Amino acid sequence: MNISDKFPVYNDYAPSIPIHCVTPDEGRVIHRFFDTSPFSPSGRYLGLFRMPFEDRNPEPGEQGEIIIVDLWEGDERVAAATSGWESQVGANVQWGVSDEELYYNDVDVNSWQACGIKLNPFTGERKILDYGIFMISPDGRTAATTCPSRARRTQVGYGVMLPEDQVPVNIGAPEDDGLYVTDTETGRGRLLVSIRTMLEELHNKGKLHLDDYMEGENYGFQCKWNPQGTRLLFVLRSFNKDRTIRKNHVITMKSDGTDIHLAIPSYVWAKGGHHINWTPDGEHLTMNLNIDGQGLRFVKVQYDGEGLRKLLDEVEGSGHPTMHPDGIHLLTDAYLEDTVAFGDNTVPIRLINIKSGYDRLLARVPTQQPFDFTLRVDPHPAWDRTYTRFAFNAYVGGTRRVFVADVSGIVGGKKQS
Repeated sequence: MNISDKFPVYNDYAPSIPIHCVTPDEGRVIHRFFDTSPFSPSGRYLGLFRMPFEDRNPEPGEQGEIIIVDLWEGDERVAAATSGWESQVGANVQWGVSDEELYYNDVDVNSWQACGIKLNPFTGERKILDYGIFMISPDGRTAATTCPSRARRTQVGYGVMLPEDQVPVNIGAPEDDGLYVTDTETGRGRLLVSIRTMLEELHNKGKLHLDDYMEGENYGFQCKWNPQGTRLLFVLRSFNKDRTIRKNHVITMKSDGTDIHLAIPSYVWAKGGHHINWTPDGEHLTMNLNIDGQGLRFVKVQYDGEGLRKLLDEVEGSGHPTMHPDGIHLLTDAYLEDTVAFGDNTVPIRLINIKSGYDRLLARVPTQQPFDFTLRVDPHPAWDRTYTRFAFNAYVGGTRRVFVADVSGIVGGKKQS
């Protein structure tokens, strides 16, 4: 692994692979999430986020920092400041198709409008993107997002922080909120598909009853491109009238907003489950689900909801699973409350062979923080673009830190394009 010797080796609990802490100094740093890579296209840099504090959630207008770590030289620098962040995925920092394209969310504190930023971290050149960012398409041309201003209505710790009177409330099936896309060259965005259109399409296909969604609140929570950039998934969260019940639905569509399907109905998710993601073929999805009452398992389903099945019968599901392009290996972590956790404030980083069922412990890392659940530290293991390394978060030395692990001795890589 090409990494500076300035980064200390992580040896706690005898990991089975080489691991380095790449934020050994100030801390308070996280990488984004498990479904995008914090590694730049060249593999040299990490794009990360530093919280200004970690003992509370942010107030509107408080700024965090966009951090660039040079893995070769062992240096860290601040590339930008932003008010568009929260405690779980920071400012959604992620790369485009080159090291000169770094994306993140921000908020105009004069108008309280959320937006995205396209930054050249070497020249400082910036472009403002309408609506904000949840995920950049594989070709770097389109940012997709749910509404970052409304996301906190579904769960504390997500979206951006705005004054309460600036956060819209969706009653019924809104025509003015849903899945947004923005051209990363022009910065201009549009509402690709409204929540109302999604619900109407699924009603017409007999997948749900539109009337069931007209008195409560409905919001987009997450959206994700498939690896080919041909389809998107959209996690819809629906609340009943008094907000005592929350339902999760996974909806998919083509990149132009057509061919809308219900991949995971809310009644299936309600049996127990979390963390949906695309598989490398771009036609299927994986997640943790309890489909038969036997506990969480890793499952696979087609984009249209067909063929839902467990990948393995005996291996327990956990955390944030992503599949290696070889279609054999699945990387994941765990929550502290998962049965695969160790019960001592540490969790496993797991590599599972879905052909043999071999569940390999790669590392054991501390994630317990002394504050509250909304400030939890999830490892979110995320591959680099060669699939020979991954980054993860942990709570070490009294603060959030980011680590880089090398699995080149275990799994084959994928050539960078």
